[in-house]
Amino acid sequence: MAPPPPASMPLGQRMMHLAQTLQFGWFVGHLTLLFCSLRYSLSYIFFKSSSRWARFSYRTAFVAAAATYGIVVYKAFRARARSSGRQQPGALNLLGDENVQYLLMALVWLFSYQIPLALLPFTVYSVFHVATYTRANLIPTIQPPQQTPSSSAGASPGGRPTSRPSSPLADTIGRFVKEYYDASMTLVASLEIFLWFRVLFSAVIFTRGSWLLLAVYTVFVRARYSQSSFVQGAVGQGVARVDALVANQNTPPVARQAWETVKRLGRQATDATDLGRYAGGGQAGKKAQ
Repeated sequence: MAPPPPASMPLGQRMMHLAQTLQFGWFVGHLTLLFCSLRYSLSYIFFKSSSRWARFSYRTAFVAAAATYGIVVYKAFRARARSSGRQQPGALNLLGDENVQYLLMALVWLFSYQIPLALLPFTVYSVFHVATYTRANLIPTIQPPQQTPSSSAGASPGGRPTSRPSSPLADTIGRFVKEYYDASMTLVASLEIFLWFRVLFSAVIFTRGSWLLLAVYTVFVRARYSQSSFVQGAVGQGVARVDALVANQNTPPVARQAWETVKRLGRQATDATDLGRYAGGGQAGKKAQ
């Protein structure tokens, strides 16, 4: 993330300098996603999710999501192109980048039928991206830390200046991100898994386009499982809970047998779709931004 503008510049110039960066466009995209998600959530709560404004908010949220992840992918591609001697990744390695995966899924949701749950993982990510950018760039631009002479150096000409302590708001944001990040990523993983069952239900009742959507989203979830420890943990917790239920003495033997079959098929499918063996050793993609 680029540093904030120099504190010696006037506020107007600092803000203009900040607004001219791609990173600021990334920030605006995440902020737009948050506002649109909130607007759509209110419509959904009041049973107006099919209204024109609700549809507009839903689609605009995914346009913003695609724009933000597109900016990250573009910056990564440009950085690779500028690096001397670095070869551009192949198709499989490119698809292994988490930002590419979320960019593609944002486009899929944009052109698919509305599923409110699909907004939630993107919204949680945006909360932390907006908070991090505000703390690292926006607050220091509006209220840059002032340079004061070091107490140990006194007023001597050679005394090294020290920065005034950071803004209390920035400190509060930093504590929020540090305290809730892991729990929120676990929440995102659980939402993504639950969303798979929601799409599966649509396929079972033969909603138009649902089987194709299920196939695409299954590939996405499989990629997330191979790259994210949070998704692996959420799957492990879910399996453990079902194991505990099946272990109950009142559970019919047929149900236990069926569950063991499901687990066996799941393990076989996981092994068969391990792209690590095809994509150069299974290097994990970059963290979603």
